[in-house]
Amino acid sequence: MTSQRAKKTPLSKPSSTLHPEEARLDEDSRRTKNWKRWGPYLPERQWGTVREDYSDDGDAWNHFPFEHAHLRAYRWGEDGLLGLTDREGRLCFSTALWNGQDEILKERLFGLTNNQGNHGEDCKELYYYLDATPTYTYSKALYKYPQSAFPYEQLRQENAARGHDQAEYEILDTGVFDNDRYFDVQVEYAKNGPNDLLIRITATNRGDQAAFLELLPKIWFRNTWIWGCQHEGCTLKPSIQPDGPQRLRLDQESLGTFYLAYDDSPELGLAENETNREALYQSESYTPYTKGSFAKWIIQSDSDAVNQKRGTMAMLRYPMTLQAGESQSIRLRLFSADEIPAEEPFASFDKTMTNSILEADSYWKKISDSAQERRSTATKTRQAKPKKALIEHSPEIFNLLRQTYAGLLWSKQFYHYSVSDWLKGDIAEPPPSKNRLKGRNAKWTHLFNRDIISMPDKWEYPWYAAWDLAFHMIPFVDIDPAFAKQQLELFLREWYMHPNGQIPAYEWALGDVNPPTHAWACWQVYKIEAKRGHPDTDFLKRVFNKLLLNFTWWVNRKDPEGNNIFGGGFLGLDNIGLFDRSKPLPGGAHLHQADGTAWMAFYSVTMLTMALELSKIDPTYEDIASKFFEHYMGIADAINHFGENGLWDKETGFYYDEIQFPDQPPKMLKVRSLIGLLPMIAVSAIDTAALDNLPGFRKRMDWYLTHRKDITSSISCQLESPDDAHTLLLALPTEDKLRSLLGYLFDEDEFLSPFGIRSLSKYHQDHPFSLELDGELHEIRYSPGDSTTFLFGGNSNWRGPIWFPLNYLIIRALRQYGKHYGAKFTIEYPTHSGQQLTLHQCADDIEHRLATLFLKDEQGVRPYDSGYPTLSTDPNFESMHQFFEYFNGDTGTGQGASHQTGWTALIASML
Repeated sequence: MTSQRAKKTPLSKPSSTLHPEEARLDEDSRRTKNWKRWGPYLPERQWGTVREDYSDDGDAWNHFPFEHAHLRAYRWGEDGLLGLTDREGRLCFSTALWNGQDEILKERLFGLTNNQGNHGEDCKELYYYLDATPTYTYSKALYKYPQSAFPYEQLRQENAARGHDQAEYEILDTGVFDNDRYFDVQVEYAKNGPNDLLIRITATNRGDQAAFLELLPKIWFRNTWIWGCQHEGCTLKPSIQPDGPQRLRLDQESLGTFYLAYDDSPELGLAENETNREALYQSESYTPYTKGSFAKWIIQSDSDAVNQKRGTMAMLRYPMTLQAGESQSIRLRLFSADEIPAEEPFASFDKTMTNSILEADSYWKKISDSAQERRSTATKTRQAKPKKALIEHSPEIFNLLRQTYAGLLWSKQFYHYSVSDWLKGDIAEPPPSKNRLKGRNAKWTHLFNRDIISMPDKWEYPWYAAWDLAFHMIPFVDIDPAFAKQQLELFLREWYMHPNGQIPAYEWALGDVNPPTHAWACWQVYKIEAKRGHPDTDFLKRVFNKLLLNFTWWVNRKDPEGNNIFGGGFLGLDNIGLFDRSKPLPGGAHLHQADGTAWMAFYSVTMLTMALELSKIDPTYEDIASKFFEHYMGIADAINHFGENGLWDKETGFYYDEIQFPDQPPKMLKVRSLIGLLPMIAVSAIDTAALDNLPGFRKRMDWYLTHRKDITSSISCQLESPDDAHTLLLALPTEDKLRSLLGYLFDEDEFLSPFGIRSLSKYHQDHPFSLELDGELHEIRYSPGDSTTFLFGGNSNWRGPIWFPLNYLIIRALRQYGKHYGAKFTIEYPTHSGQQLTLHQCADDIEHRLATLFLKDEQGVRPYDSGYPTLSTDPNFESMHQFFEYFNGDTGTGQGASHQTGWTALIASML
C-alpha cells in the first residue's frame, strides 16, 4: 500500500504523425491485436431490468429489487462499481467499499425505482467518468463515498413523500456530504498490452477528521454455468484459486487462464457467484459460500463465511484509517497466461501508469486541436462571426471535451439478451408463467444480443435505445469511426432487426416505435469520414440495403390510410402530447401526427441523399434515388395539403397533430411544441453539380418539376437560391412558412431559452391547452423541468425541458437552409429584438446557448449546477462534469439521468 498526493502532469505536444492510440485503433479494427477486449463494459445496474424479470406481471423493478442484488445471481449480466470486464462479460472486476457504518457493502450504485421516485427512477449517487482513451489504454473514474452510513431509507422515504410538483430529494440534500466528510475513491486502469491491465485504486479523505475505510477489490466470473442453457456463451464452471503469494489464478474455458497480482498482503476471501437461497427463499443452497458471503465476512466478522481455497468470486481486504486530506493507493495487475510480465508485476507499474496518462494527455490534445481547426475552417467557410467562448482553446473547454468523450467511452456495456431463452426460462429456476409467451417482447424470438453496445446511461438506462444510439455515433465517429459504423450496422443485422424490417427500440418494449434516425446517423458518419478523406462506400451500401427494409416497414405499418400522413405512436415525444399516442384513442378516433409525418420525410430525404451518393459509383442507384425523391414530394404535399391545408394551420402559422373522429370533422390539437417544428428538419440542400453527373435522375427530376407544379409550386423545391449557391433545396415548409416557424422558434417567450430550444412553448405556461374526449379532460401545460404528470410513467418529462438531440437536428437544419438561401436571407433573432442575422449565425448562437450550460457564468456557476451551485465552486467538484438527460428550460438545471452521456455528448460535436 502506498501513500500519495495528486500531481498534475503537463500536456504533451500533439504529433503530426499517427498517434500511438490511433495506431492501436487501427490494429484493433484490422483485428491484428484485440486492444478493446477489456474495457469498462460492466453495467452500473443489472437489477430491475427486463432481462432479469421472470415475474408473471412483468414488474421488473419489484421482481429483482436492489435489496436482492447482493444476494442473488444474475442470469444475463453483472454490475459493479466503476468496474471493467471483457467484451463477452465473462470475468468482471470492480471496487467494493465499506466505511464501517453501512449495513451492506457498497458494491453497486443505489437509486430509486420508477415507483419510488417522485419523478420516476433516479440514481442517488455521486460518481464521475473522468478519462478514457478509445482502446482503454488509460481510463479513470471517481466515486464519492460518505463516511457516515449511506442514507438508503432516508432517500426512499423523503422522495415518496414528495409530489410531482416538487423537486427530487438528492443525496446532497441528506447532509451526508456536509463538512466534506466523504472519501474520493478514484479508480484507474491502464494497459501494458491487450491482456495486461494495471489497476490503481486511490482513496482520499476529504473530511477534517480521521476516518476508517476498507477498499475491497473484487474479481468474479459471471454465472454462465447453472442455467442449463445450450446457446452460445454458456460454459462449464470456472474457478479462482490462490497461485502462490499475492496472486490469484483465474480459469475459464473460453477466456483461458488469467492471473491477478496484488500489492501488500491483504486478507483473501473466496465464494461462489450463486444465489443465497437461505436468505432469500429459506431453502438450502448447495454451498455455504454464496453471494452475500463477503458481507458476512466483513460486516459481521464471520471468518467462516468465505474460504481461501477455491471459488468463482474473490475479494481482497485493505482496511485503512485515513487522516484528514490523506490519500492511499493500492495496486493490482490482471494479465493472461500469454502476457505474463517479464519482471515482477509491480516493478515498472508506476512508470507504465504515468506513461499511459501522458499518452492519454497527448491524444486528447491532438483531438482537441483537430476539432478546433475544423470549427475554425467551417466558420470561415460560412463567413459567420464565431462565438469566442466556443473556439478559444481554454482549459475549461479542453476539460469539458475530454470528459464528454470519457462519458461516452465509459458508457459502453456488455449487453446480453436472448429473447427465446428468456421467454422459456431456465432449468435451474421455476418455469415462468405461460402468459410470458404472449406478453412483453414475445414477438421478438429471433433477437439474440451478446455485444458491447453504447448505452444511454449505465444506471438509469442500462439497455440500448435505438434512437439514442444513433445520436451517440455522431461524436463517436470523431474518435473511433470503426466502432461508430459497427454499432450502426449491428442494429441492422438479422439477429437484431425483426424479419418484418423493424429495428428493436429498447428493452422494455422492443416493438415500440422510436423516431427513424438510424439512416440519418449512417449518413452523417459516412459524410464525416468522407470529408476527412475516408469515404467508406462499402459501409454505405451495406446499411442502405438494410435500411430499405426498415423504410418499407414504416410505410406499411405507420401510414394506415395510404395518404402519406403518418402515425407512429410513441416516437420519443409522447409527453409533449395530451394523451398516450401508443394506445387506441377513445371513440375510435385516430391521430395524424405532424412529427410522424415529418420523421418520414426526414427518412425519405436522407435515403435520397444516400442513393445519390451511391449513384456516383453505381448508376443503378439512380432509380432508387428517383423513388425516394417522389416519395419525399408525396409526403411534402400531404403535410401541407392533405384535406386542404394538411397539418398546417393558416391562422397561427404552425404545424399541429390532427385528431380524426369517425363521425365528425377532424380537429387540430393546437399545442405549440417540437412536434410542430419537426417538419423543418426534413430538409436537404443538394449541390446541383452532383446532379449534372446523374443524367437518369436529373431527367426524371426535371420532368417532375415541370409537370407536377401542383405540388412543387407550394412547397420548397428550389433550384435557384438568393446567393447563387447552386443547390437544390428540398424542404417541407415554403419560405413564408419557414419564416413563420422561425418566428416562434427564435422567440424567447416561446421556444428560445437562454440555454437552447425548449421542447414545449413557454406560451403554454399561462395558456394551457385542453381537450375533452369521451367525457375526460386532457390538458397540457408548460413545465420547464421535470413533468408534473405521471401519464406516461414516472419520468414523463417532455413538457418544456431542453434536450440535445432535437436541438442538434434543428441546428443542422438551419445550416442546410443557410447553405441554400445564403447571406441574403436574414431574420430577426431573437424575435422582437430588431437584430437581423443569417441562418448560420442563428445556428451558431443556439450552439453557444447550449454550450453555456457547461460553462461557468459571472457568478462562477455552471447553469446545469444551478440546483446545487457549490458543485461549480467546491475545488473537489468544480472540474468534474455530469451530462444530464435534459435541462430545465428556464434555469438550465440538469435533470433526469445524470450520466446520459449518449446524446448529451453531442456537445462535443458543437465544440
